[in-house]
Amino acid sequence: MRALLSKYWWLVLLRGTLAIVFGILAWRWPGLTLGMLVLFFGAYALVAGLSAVIAGIAGRKESEDWWVLLLEGLVGIGIGILTFRAPGLTTVALLFFIAIWAMVSGLMQVVTAIRLRKEIKGELWMVLGGILWICLALCLVAFPLAGALTMVWVIAFVAVLSGVTQILLAFRLRHLAKA
Repeated sequence: MRALLSKYWWLVLLRGTLAIVFGILAWRWPGLTLGMLVLFFGAYALVAGLSAVIAGIAGRKESEDWWVLLLEGLVGIGIGILTFRAPGLTTVALLFFIAIWAMVSGLMQVVTAIRLRKEIKGELWMVLGGILWICLALCLVAFPLAGALTMVWVIAFVAVLSGVTQILLAFRLRHLAKA
């Protein structure tokens, strides 16, 4: 897994950068209509999912754990497609789409970090990013009627923090790739 993630560190960097861009756009326009949030979220979930699928498939010969990235990516792609196919969803339905994706993505990041704990230092960044997504999922499920503006701010905050943790991990992986 270390070799796989080290080789494709730039995909982790891309994913982190996209998370930060998504978060900043959501902060910039907090009064976005739910339709715009759907488009931003759908695009992020698709690109993040595609990057995870590419890394997983490309690394299937290098690591027996390649399926973790593939699974995370397929869930992201599926949630992104569902989001675009059903743009008229109610706020509650969108919250549950986001919560499911955030929970699976967070859990897969934690699982990957646990598998990497003996191979690299700094896997804590991946654990923290995964925990942030899990916390977001739990909050969205616990308070589904909290309102679209609150949802935008919380998602933006978690996306930026998660993006930062992914970028820090990407640079650690890049350093390992050179070593």
